Amino acid sequence: MGKVQSKIEKLITETCPNGVEYKTIGEYAECYAGATPRTGVVEYWSNGTVPWMSSGEVNKEIVYDTEVKISKAGFESCSTKLIPENSVVVALAGQGKTRGMVAVTRIPLCTNQSLCSITPDKFLNSDFLYHFLKSQYQELRKISSGDGTRGGLNLKMIKSYKIPVPPLTVQEEIVRILNTFSELEAELEAELEAELEARKKQYEYYRSELLTTVDSNGDDYELMTLEAVADEIIAGGDRPQVFSKEKINGLTIPVYANGTLGRDLQGFTDRARVVKPSVTISARGTIGYAAVRQEPFLPIGRLISITPNSKLNINYLYHFTTLFVIKGDDGGIPQLTVPSLKKVQIHIPPLAEQERIVSILDKFDTLVNDLSIGLPAELLARRSQYEYYRGKLLTFKEYVG
Repeated sequence: MGKVQSKIEKLITETCPNGVEYKTIGEYAECYAGATPRTGVVEYWSNGTVPWMSSGEVNKEIVYDTEVKISKAGFESCSTKLIPENSVVVALAGQGKTRGMVAVTRIPLCTNQSLCSITPDKFLNSDFLYHFLKSQYQELRKISSGDGTRGGLNLKMIKSYKIPVPPLTVQEEIVRILNTFSELEAELEAELEAELEARKKQYEYYRSELLTTVDSNGDDYELMTLEAVADEIIAGGDRPQVFSKEKINGLTIPVYANGTLGRDLQGFTDRARVVKPSVTISARGTIGYAAVRQEPFLPIGRLISITPNSKLNINYLYHFTTLFVIKGDDGGIPQLTVPSLKKVQIHIPPLAEQERIVSILDKFDTLVNDLSIGLPAELLARRSQYEYYRGKLLTFKEYVG
């Protein structure tokens, strides 16, 4: 990377020794808003030939095709515009993390109203703009109107957003480096993701085999209901009146709700409802997500707690709870309930055998899920490398005339 930086630095020294000008996007590009044909008109959406991009598709980053194509009549019925290939698309709005994400197109297409399409002129390389705006994700979200997930960008904000505009030779060299890096990263990520998926399937296979196990005589181990092997199975209640987001003034008992690790801890209170080691399961939303709780705690909201009795190893119970999801009746919202969980049947081998099974499954579980030592950490490291070098290459001394 040192040689790469030296080459870029040499180019910058030769072409812009006093720094790089920062200009607004509107000075170097046309910006367009998209639109959506009326969804109730079948002819606008049937046998379509015009690629139409929705805001969720910015996740593709490089867009070679769209999930939906509209008809010529649909295209002509609204104000969406056909933008040329190698345009940059910015999400103006969208659920969760979508707002502020960017993609670059490799085909002519039109978009919905939640996207801004940017078509650069001959002095601005579209891939350079794409890489730079990718590095500006947090800044773009900061300038959005509103707050939280309700914020939104608009064309005026995009047009007035300042970007560095080094000479084309510098832009093209940076694009060459970052595109090459992205291609290598994509290949490595594909390999790692394939390996991760294989390990997940291994875990799921062994979990299924080991938790529906038979003894040495080939006989099934005893099937019992969860109710029969639990001291208690309870649903979360309301948030306590005595509550704090931080541990203060004797409020040290964790309060957990449904949610994945890191989002399940709501705060602290002074009294536990569950005092023995237990397994908690998200009953709705992050349905089926399970965790082992060794310390006393208070469950609230859509969280169910199962406290095993002496017949059941708590970690054996944890792995078992990841096997199943019970859905709502009559096509309703998927959810778990205490009555349904009590009726679930589980094989109960001797405790020594449960411990052996746990030791096997724990190894797979750690490899798959632990971000600090498992394969996901390698994926994160690859993405971080690209972001690091992108930041180095896209940071310029600003020219002040």
